[in-house]
Amino acid sequence: MAVSSPCNKVCEIEPASGYCRGCRRTIEEIVAWPTADDAWKRAVIERLKGRTVRRG
Repeated sequence: MAVSSPCNKVCEIEPASGYCRGCRRTIEEIVAWPTADDAWKRAVIERLKGRTVRRG
């Protein structure tokens, strides 16, 4: 089964953390997503659970 992107269309990289405020991915993860295999995508999804960003 294909792994869906965590993008929620709130695309803004927070300077302090380097994470997107919407999906919590790094810019490197966002760029690599379209060509990455499902195992890599699942690993990224797992890492997102521990990431936080400032809201607002």
